[in-house]
Amino acid sequence: MNDRVVTLHSIEEASRRLAGIVHRTPILENRHLNQLSGNRLFLKGEHLQKGGSFKYRGAENAISQLSSTQLKRGVITQSSGNHAQAVALAAARRGCPAQIVIPSNAPKPKIAAVRDYGAEITFCAPVASERVRVMQRLQTKLKATYIPPYDHPSIISGQGTIGLELIDQTHRLDVVVAPVGGGGLLSGIASAIKALSPETRVYGAEPAGADDAARSLEAGMQIPQSAPRTIADGLLTSLGDSTWPLIQRKVDGIQRVEEAEIVQSMIHVWQWTKQIIEPSAAVAIAAVLSAPFREKYQNASVAVVLSGGNVDLRALPWL
Repeated sequence: MNDRVVTLHSIEEASRRLAGIVHRTPILENRHLNQLSGNRLFLKGEHLQKGGSFKYRGAENAISQLSSTQLKRGVITQSSGNHAQAVALAAARRGCPAQIVIPSNAPKPKIAAVRDYGAEITFCAPVASERVRVMQRLQTKLKATYIPPYDHPSIISGQGTIGLELIDQTHRLDVVVAPVGGGGLLSGIASAIKALSPETRVYGAEPAGADDAARSLEAGMQIPQSAPRTIADGLLTSLGDSTWPLIQRKVDGIQRVEEAEIVQSMIHVWQWTKQIIEPSAAVAIAAVLSAPFREKYQNASVAVVLSGGNVDLRALPWL
């Protein structure tokens, strides 16, 4: 994989690699959500991406740069779900073995999808340190190439292709809002948007119960995640060494949202747009519907990234 820093050039290179492979996801609009927000919302449908989330862009960009020897040895990663699916799918496309370390409490549909794509699963305790330990042990044994969930320039550049599409599809944006967990999505989009449209404001959306990005920006230094509690299972991780500096330089702020706001926003999207999104994606909707955001922006053009749609339908948060 390419270890260069993330630049507009690296994102444009990723876009060329991904052309014809990843979906150019649609922009959706909804009158009801526009009225609730007081803005014109452009919903970027990454829940309709292959693998059900934006993660496929980064995984495909990273794996596409591996040598034939690396592909033969296989790839490995550790993930609670969406990145696992993305790596399994990208590896399957090349006939490359994939080993995925997944915490035992990961959503069942995400586990089933990883198996369906042909990857081999190793379960571990639902603790970040244990995921890394098990993954490193297997990597040493298999000599497989590690595909990080978010903290690598090739992953970030792949996610940044969403920013290129947003500019091309909307032409002018006042604000872009994306969920933030490890920061690969937000840092990639911010890198593309700020290079092409410096006047556009870029915000992260984060659960109040897992708000390391907000606390880090406020403190001016990286603060690790500690005991996160949120239904947005894709946003539990801390910012990485590659994502944090990009977010610090290029992101204009982080909007925290409460759990009740996440659930209500998920319901709004399901009910009014007829689109199935997961809680992590609903965090971005909750941010643009929140009182602080509406007080700051009215009648603005706002892109909102619907990051994924992999939901356990037997464990919906409003049941």
